Amino acid sequence: MYKRFFKRFLDFWIALIGLICISPLLLVVTIWLHFANKGAGAFFLQDRPGKDAKIFKIIKFKTMTDERDADGNLLPDAQRLTKVGRFVRSTSIDELPQLFNVLKGDMALIGPRPLLVKYLPLYSLEQARRHEVRPGITGWAQCHGRNAISWTEKFKLDVWYVDHCSLKTDINIIFTTIKKVLRRADISQEGEATMEAFNGHN
Repeated sequence: MYKRFFKRFLDFWIALIGLICISPLLLVVTIWLHFANKGAGAFFLQDRPGKDAKIFKIIKFKTMTDERDADGNLLPDAQRLTKVGRFVRSTSIDELPQLFNVLKGDMALIGPRPLLVKYLPLYSLEQARRHEVRPGITGWAQCHGRNAISWTEKFKLDVWYVDHCSLKTDINIIFTTIKKVLRRADISQEGEATMEAFNGHN
């Protein structure tokens, strides 16, 4: 009952109330990033697969510039990540605009993180089960390593959540996420600005 009905009901109202409460913060961060990103804008929109792999536009705060090399290629993430962007990312403020995705029903507050569309054909059948539920702003994998664990471990944790989704689990994830955000833990993988690319399950 919770997974099929009450979870969506709670997601909607918590997201709506949350957006109203943090609207001043969102405004300040938007202006801050507008200048820090050197004209690249304050928001990042990208296609991501949601429940049943249905594609939607995710919205996040943009933490990088669009600076390119002499050949017109984007510079590596680590070089484009600004000081402001690093702070916004390390405090997970960059995730807050996804509350609009929750309102629309594209996402849930808790669930497997929505990854890149190009990864869809690379999943094993078991890994693809992460799309049986709505993706979330935070999830079970984020509570157990976030970007500091391997893709294999992350997908196992995502599928575990699909099979054990409950109000108790979601409350546990919320409190664990708050602790990790306050400690700014597991923001990136060793040697990477964020997380290395996924190249397949084999």
